[in-house]
Amino acid sequence: MIEGKKIVVTGGAGFIGSHLCEALATGNEVTSLDNYSTGNITNHVPGVKYVEGDTSHIADLIPDVPDLIFHLGEYSRVEQSFSDIELVLESNKVGTFAVLEFCRKYACKLVYAGSSTKFGDGGLGRSQSPYGWTKASNTELVINYGSWFGLTYAITYFYNVYGPREIRTGKYATLIALFTEKMRRGEPLGVVSPGTQRRNFTFIGDVVDALMRIASDGYGDEFGIGHDKSYSVLEIAQLFGGEVEMLEQRRGNRLSADLVTDKTRALGWSAQMSIDRYIELMRERNWIDPTDKN
Repeated sequence: MIEGKKIVVTGGAGFIGSHLCEALATGNEVTSLDNYSTGNITNHVPGVKYVEGDTSHIADLIPDVPDLIFHLGEYSRVEQSFSDIELVLESNKVGTFAVLEFCRKYACKLVYAGSSTKFGDGGLGRSQSPYGWTKASNTELVINYGSWFGLTYAITYFYNVYGPREIRTGKYATLIALFTEKMRRGEPLGVVSPGTQRRNFTFIGDVVDALMRIASDGYGDEFGIGHDKSYSVLEIAQLFGGEVEMLEQRRGNRLSADLVTDKTRALGWSAQMSIDRYIELMRERNWIDPTDKN
């Protein structure tokens, strides 16, 4: 689908970025730019050049002009962004401005990873957290760069991506990985109140498939990448089958988000893996990821 291109993936040593690099590495010249704040050397894949550094320094760190940039390398946690606001602004504002200027200067196509928080709670999600606001306002900036400077771009929106290489423990752990680790240890599953928050959990393989299609043939805004079926967080805990421990409500924790996938589906994409099937497969393997190749 994408061949013979020079490609930069920011955040290429992270969860989503490493899977994307793996898919792109055959037939393309791929460079990952990552500051390893959440990325990890264990996520490196063969055939990719790895550069360590911040996106704010992209012009100094990437000497060869790419054809295409996937910009995934931003701060990406909602609740934690209140305490990490300086880091959020540095990464998501200063860093993304530098990436946009780089793309403008060298006429690279930009595939920008927006956030579905923008569509949360009837549009209120865009301002419910520092993370949500920076991501939503960045999509507007990307669109304006297209209008002001003729930037070629496609804006994608992720919906609760899960799969191999997620962060399993600590401050930045993601829900499915965290629950999996809790089940391994025989610990209660912490569900943030009220537990009715609905999410469209989307498998990493389906996300990468969508990104490849969008990079090849997608232009403009609103390329959502999410599974059709949503689950409440409490329903997910019940699918895992562990003891549930209700936790206090947290700031910025949206209740729902509209699913915006029409333009992605028009490219021939659809989600193949469901979260209930994924959890079932993990249960059969004693909470070992059934799709992890590492």
